[in-house]
Amino acid sequence: MDGHEDREPLTVDGAQGEGGGQVLRSSLALSLVTGRPFHIHRIRARRRKPGLLRQHLTAVRAAAEVSGATVEGDALRSPELRFAPGPVRAGDYGFAVGSAGSTMLVLQTVLWPLLLAPGRSRLTLEGGTHNPMAPPFDFVERCLLPLLHAMGAHVQVELRRAGFYPAGGGELVVEIDGGHPLRPLERLQRGAIAETFARAQVSSLPVSIARRELEVVHARLGWSRQWLKTERVSSLGPGNVLMLELRHDGGTTLVTGFGEKGVSAEEVAVRTVEEAERFIAAGVPVCEHLADQLLVPLALAGGGSFRTMEPSLHTRTNAELVQRWLPVSITLHDEGGGAWRVDVGPR
Repeated sequence: MDGHEDREPLTVDGAQGEGGGQVLRSSLALSLVTGRPFHIHRIRARRRKPGLLRQHLTAVRAAAEVSGATVEGDALRSPELRFAPGPVRAGDYGFAVGSAGSTMLVLQTVLWPLLLAPGRSRLTLEGGTHNPMAPPFDFVERCLLPLLHAMGAHVQVELRRAGFYPAGGGELVVEIDGGHPLRPLERLQRGAIAETFARAQVSSLPVSIARRELEVVHARLGWSRQWLKTERVSSLGPGNVLMLELRHDGGTTLVTGFGEKGVSAEEVAVRTVEEAERFIAAGVPVCEHLADQLLVPLALAGGGSFRTMEPSLHTRTNAELVQRWLPVSITLHDEGGGAWRVDVGPR
């Protein structure tokens, strides 16, 4: 999809909206899709450590490698970047973050362009797979990918090793059969929640932590112990994640909480349960995190609609950015009662 006849570089303010790494990642992806160069300044200016960190630098270099781009400013802590892409090429690529930085966010930088590029691609990504500040692997696999499949995308993911913060060391493989046009998607009704599951994973930590988290889930949500599972996973360092899975007519929703030093297992579980309760009460099919991730593929498909919770600053920032790159209109409408409708269509 190409929304621009000219190739004048687009100037992007990296401090706009949420002012984090998403402004950079979406700009890279949309630059690859449109072929339009861009100059971004004040990268991640609203963050405690501004500029390019390892996961952002990996995303830049991944975008450059799949397109033969010319790049200026691709260095750690750099506050600005100039990026001029070439044509996106399907192929076999490997990208290592070199820290616990999120591989999922690196994936989202190159996934959309490679889905549109004809041919088969295989990505091997190393780094963090389960990070508090990014969608974990399971969210991408269980929530995002089924909707992309419904849109006509051909992509599969495999987790070879989990990578928790701060050790990282995770690995996943992504297989993409590109060149298939994306279809618009509509997700307006959730229907009843048909199935619920909870998994508490630990790596190099006592399994009692996972059991304590699941006890809170049972007590607060009343979910049957039959569907509450503790899992030991292999990783380079310690880690803990609690995942609450809700299956319904609109798809699958995964609510996650991460263990952290100085925070009890019970507190981690209470926070996660409260987020799940907010989603249940809203009566919508798309959670706030998935809403953010659907904007780019819907724009590339030319349209779509879904109902979600109140859009986060991430979602609002992404909506503004996508409309600068592509000839689409994105509207966010408050329906009341905690429900919002998002419509994407031609401009």
